[in-house]
Amino acid sequence: MSSIDKKDLRGVFAPIPTPFGEDGELSLSAVRGNMERWAGSGLAGVVVFGSNGEAPYLSWDEKARLIEAVVEANAGRKQVIAGTGQETTRDAIRLTQKAAELGAQAALVLPPHFYKNAMTNAALATHYRAVADESPIPVIIYNMPGNTGLNLGSELVAELSNYPNIVGLKDSSGNIVQIAEIVAMAKEGFAVFAGSGSYLLPTLAVGGVGATAAVSNVFPDECAAVISLFDQGDIQRARQLQLKLMEVNRAVTSRWGVPGLKAALEIIGLYGGPPRRPMLPLGEAERQELARIIDRTGFVSQ
Repeated sequence: MSSIDKKDLRGVFAPIPTPFGEDGELSLSAVRGNMERWAGSGLAGVVVFGSNGEAPYLSWDEKARLIEAVVEANAGRKQVIAGTGQETTRDAIRLTQKAAELGAQAALVLPPHFYKNAMTNAALATHYRAVADESPIPVIIYNMPGNTGLNLGSELVAELSNYPNIVGLKDSSGNIVQIAEIVAMAKEGFAVFAGSGSYLLPTLAVGGVGATAAVSNVFPDECAAVISLFDQGDIQRARQLQLKLMEVNRAVTSRWGVPGLKAALEIIGLYGGPPRRPMLPLGEAERQELARIIDRTGFVSQ
């Protein structure tokens, strides 16, 4: 499969969770079932090893096997982006090249962050340029301060937007002012995505192109409809839909995280499975509350 075209970097991408069996091992058969649902939805694509993918808990071999399984199950129907951020530039390059070899069409690259004090703008810019130079596929910057403890500011991102093969940004900071600044300062055509469904519509309003959002695993068509309604100029209905997504979005992100997302998938009939330890699955009381939150949206019965 060829690399993603810039014009296709728009819409909703689901950062899919990694399916494990009760034995803690990868469940590649579950990938096929879930992909059938997602491939038939309004998603523009899926992301393997976004923050929901438990990438730090997987070996190199497991990552390769999962990318390969997703690409095979997808069968060319949606765009496939692979998260390839690593702590060293060398390893980020190697994983990006491997993802491309396995059929991923773009790389979502989280910044190195263990040695935070050393990660100056100069160090990060050098890192991203090196990965982009060696990558056979386009590179998307991933700003996720909640997990990395680093915020990639608007000046750095705008600078990198001018570099060949760096084509976009997923911003999970939740800072809509920063997102607007990046849209204003970046090179024309640089694709800026909300990193959460909770601010998809505000991101579109300031010139972003979509979202990579956990909630879109559960409600892909509803997330995609926010963009369609916005494009049609129906801001009132887009706003109503955005607001209806808020509670369930929080449930599968800041409130219960990966265990909550996996439980939500099971509630709607997809495969969730357990998170890999030390994360624990949702307890029964939390699962029942999550089911009520999902039911309150009214989306499942539609």
